[in-house]
Amino acid sequence: MRLGIFAKTFEGTTPGVVFEAARRAGYESVQYNMACSGLSPLPLAIPDEVADAVRAAAEENGIAMEAISATYNIIHPDAGERERGRRAFVAIAAAARRMGAKLLTLCTGTRDAHDMWRHHPENSSAAAWKEMCGEFRGLLAVAEEHDVFVGVEPELGNVVSSARRARKLIDEMEGGRVRIVFDAANLFEAADVARQHAFLDEAVEMLGGWIAIAHAKDRLADGRFGTAGDGVLDYPYYLRALKRCGFEGSLITHGLAETDAGRVAAFLRKQITAVEAGA
Repeated sequence: MRLGIFAKTFEGTTPGVVFEAARRAGYESVQYNMACSGLSPLPLAIPDEVADAVRAAAEENGIAMEAISATYNIIHPDAGERERGRRAFVAIAAAARRMGAKLLTLCTGTRDAHDMWRHHPENSSAAAWKEMCGEFRGLLAVAEEHDVFVGVEPELGNVVSSARRARKLIDEMEGGRVRIVFDAANLFEAADVARQHAFLDEAVEMLGGWIAIAHAKDRLADGRFGTAGDGVLDYPYYLRALKRCGFEGSLITHGLAETDAGRVAAFLRKQITAVEAGA
C-alpha cells in the first residue's frame, strides 16, 4: 500500500515544486489537480508541454500519478455549468495518459447549485439518478476513447451517497471503466466503533474488487471532517478491511494543512506498516 496525498495540499503552480514538497513530506504518490500546473482545476485545454512537465516532474521525484481530479457537479441545475464541466473532463481525459495517470476522479452530483458536496433532498429521487446515469454514460464513452478509468467516491451529499448506491451504479454501467475511490470517513457522520466496523465490512464486501484508490481523512466526534489521525475513525480496522479485499493501491490523504503533511505521513505510515506486518 503506497502513501499518497492531494497534490493541491502544497502551495505551488508548477508540478516540480509540488512534487518535491510531497516527496520531502514523505509521500510516494499524488492525486493531481491541474491548478498545480497553474491552470484552472477544470481547464478546457491542456497543452502538450504542460502535460509533459507533469510527467517529467513526477518521474524526477519518484512520485506516482495515481489520479487526476476532473470533478464537477454532473447534475448541476444549470445546464451551462454541466457543459463546461463536461468539456473540462474531456480535456483532462485526453491528456491524462501523457501525464502518467489512468484514473480521473469525479463527483456524482447534487441538486445544490452552490456546493457540489452539499446534500439536497432531491438527490435521492429517481429523476436525479436517471440524470446522473445519463451524464455518466457519456463520460464513460470519453474514458473508453482515451483509455482511462473514472473514479467514483461515495459521498453523503451526492447522488451516490453510500456503498450500496455505488454498487448499483457499477451494476447499471456493467462495470467497464467505473472504479471506486473509497473513503471510510464518508460512510458515516457519527458512529461508534461497532457501527464503523459494520459500515466498513458492508462497503468492502460490495465494492472491494472495484477500489482503485483509498482516501485518508477522519471524522471528529461532532460529525465534522478532520485530519487523518485527529478523529474517531478506527484506522487499523479501516486498513485491515482494505487489505482483506486485496487492495494494493495508494492511500491518499487530504483535508489537511500543508504544515501538517509530515505529521500525517508519519501517522499513516505507522498504520500501514502495522497492518502489513499483520498487527
